[in-house]
Formats: sequence, C-alpha cells, structure tokens
Amino acid sequence: MERSRTADRVAVDHQRTQRVYSVLARVYDGFFDWALTPGRRLAVSRLPARPGDRILEVGVGTGLSLPLYPDGCEVTGIDISEPMLDRARARLDALGREGVVLRRMDAHELKFPDASFDHVVAPYVISVVAEPEKVMREIRRVCRPGGTVLVVNHFLSENFLLAAAERVLTPASQWIGFRMDLPVRIALEVPGLTPQAMERVNLFGLWRLLTLHRD
Repeated sequence: MERSRTADRVAVDHQRTQRVYSVLARVYDGFFDWALTPGRRLAVSRLPARPGDRILEVGVGTGLSLPLYPDGCEVTGIDISEPMLDRARARLDALGREGVVLRRMDAHELKFPDASFDHVVAPYVISVVAEPEKVMREIRRVCRPGGTVLVVNHFLSENFLLAAAERVLTPASQWIGFRMDLPVRIALEVPGLTPQAMERVNLFGLWRLLTLHRD
C-alpha cells in the first residue's frame, strides 16, 4: 500500500512538472535567464572538454546553455517538456550550429546505453524532477568512467533559519516547478560519483555548482 501511494505521488509530481514547464516555456527566458546564466556559464567553463567529446545536458529547457559549449563537441540536450524544446530548437536554428541533437526524454529513464557520454551537465534540474536520486543514478550510468558530471542547483541552506524558511516555502515553490528543500547530499552521495569541488554561484551565492568525477 505504501509503495502504491509513493508511486501515485511521483506520478502526480511528474505530471505537474510537465504542466508547469509547458506554461513557463513562453516566459522562462525573461524570468530566469538573468538570474541563472552565470551558473550556466561557470558550469560549462569547468568542463574539461576536448574536440570530439560527447556531452549530455539533462534538462536543456529553452537551450540557454547551447551557445556556451565549445565547438567540436557533440552535444545532446534532453528535456521532458515539448514546448521548452520548441524554444530550444528555435534557438539552435538561429545559432546555425551543427553537432547538437535535441530530444524529448524523461531524465528518470535516459534512453542511452551505459557510458554513452564523456561529460554530463545538469543545470537547475535536480530540484525539478520527481525522483532526484533516480535521476542522479541515471546520470552516473550514462557518463563514462573518468568523465565529469556538473550539477548546478539550489540546495537546502546550511543556515538553520534559512533552511526552515525554505522548507515552509517548498509547497508553494513546487507549483512553479521546483522545490527549495532538496538536501545537497542527494547529489554528493551518489555511489560511483566522487565530489571534486563545490562553488557558490548566481545571485547572493544561493545556488551551488558541484563538480563530480565518474569513478
């Protein structure tokens, strides 16, 4: 019975996420680009990418990161929201860039073989998905041994008062597509991924960039 209730809750969260981002697609860039782009830029700059490397972006959204990737790399971007992907495709057409593939896909079940990518970038997606632990395991699976995983996200504050406020606000924040109370251990304590660095990014340092090594 408990497993059934959990599955039902996950399904509801999943459907809500798709609905929310279908609506947000039209205004996402205007609302979030200015606040979140510094974290995207720093994340891509931390990639030890070489020509020919295969890069996966989980949660590509409207494609704001696409102009940042180095030339010569093979970039695949996935997202669950078709309206967001439509914006990403339009941006890609305007860039005139080759070597980029965009696919609609659920991050909980990545349709790629093991070790398909040299690097995986997950910008602002771990606090959006219904089962972040499962998504992190999928990210680890598709990244080759020796590869790099970069996660940019807001995590629950280490300050007691801020953390209490974030927990209170999370039910409301989920209605606009993300949760504020996700503990950082979700991304740091993934078997097979070794943390290498953690940096604060964006406005007031409220987001964190995690660099992880695929063992």
